[in-house]
Amino acid sequence: MSGALMSAEMDEQPAVLGRLVDRFEGHAAQVRAIVPDRLAGVAFLARGSSDNAAVYGRYLCELAAGRPAGLVAPSLLTLYDARVDYDGYLVVALSQSGATPEIVTVCQRLGAAGARTVAVVNDAESSLAEAVQAVIPIEAGEERAVPATKTVTGELLALAAVASALGPVPFDRAALAALPAEVGAVLADPVQPRALAESLAGVERLFVVARGLLYAAALEAALKVKETARIFAEGMSVADFRHGPIAAVDEHVPVVAFDHPGPAQDDVRDLVATLEARGVPVGDLALPAAVPEALAPIPAVVRAQQLALALTLARGLDPDAPAGISKVTETH
Repeated sequence: MSGALMSAEMDEQPAVLGRLVDRFEGHAAQVRAIVPDRLAGVAFLARGSSDNAAVYGRYLCELAAGRPAGLVAPSLLTLYDARVDYDGYLVVALSQSGATPEIVTVCQRLGAAGARTVAVVNDAESSLAEAVQAVIPIEAGEERAVPATKTVTGELLALAAVASALGPVPFDRAALAALPAEVGAVLADPVQPRALAESLAGVERLFVVARGLLYAAALEAALKVKETARIFAEGMSVADFRHGPIAAVDEHVPVVAFDHPGPAQDDVRDLVATLEARGVPVGDLALPAAVPEALAPIPAVVRAQQLALALTLARGLDPDAPAGISKVTETH
């Protein structure tokens, strides 16, 4: 019940990210080579943690390309046999294993419907990798703990490469080069997430909020807490949280907020002040200030992993093997 596997794989993230940074321009060039001449939009295909990474890709790719970006609903094709036209679209399929049948099938059907297809996958020889026109391999090595860690942050950085293939992105090469060390510094400083975990160990419900580019990190944080610590956690946009769910919090239902310099920061801080004035416990997870907002979801997800690991151990559970979950979920 030590969480040794999850912890070890978390510690591998600076090295995984470093390799992706080294190959960043090559991955972007590979995507650029297949982008339609008249890009209609970008669609992301994923499940689970990969779906949360896809939300980050949606924000960053629409910002870079100036074209609509959204998430594919796989069930429309697998269950409802939807007839779709994806001519002019770039479809980015994400799967850590590359073996989820549903993702492979839908990716093939979208390619047949006219899409150009890219896979972001840990295994470059997987079924998904064979079904697409371009592959960005994360190459994080085998992930043995059930909760995905190094593959998720790898997916996020791979999606930053996809975005850079589509247009200007709000970060530069220097920020990219510094990212692995910044993540290493976060991993070397677990004091704050451990303290927050101690304060949350007895709760049964909580919300994780952020806005804009960090929204994906809130979703992933909530998922990690749910699957490891068995706490009903919900990740939300600060804007959506104001539209109703704010009524569900009180002194017994805490909120964790991600706050980082950028256009969304004032709104997050205003919500935190409102909640604290109502007596709602609010926790935050410090992020490295030097990382630009467009890359900040990566250290934010690492902070979420630290919180989930510490919270799970504090509740006497095994982070490496959550009940009822397998490493590859074979949805169809």
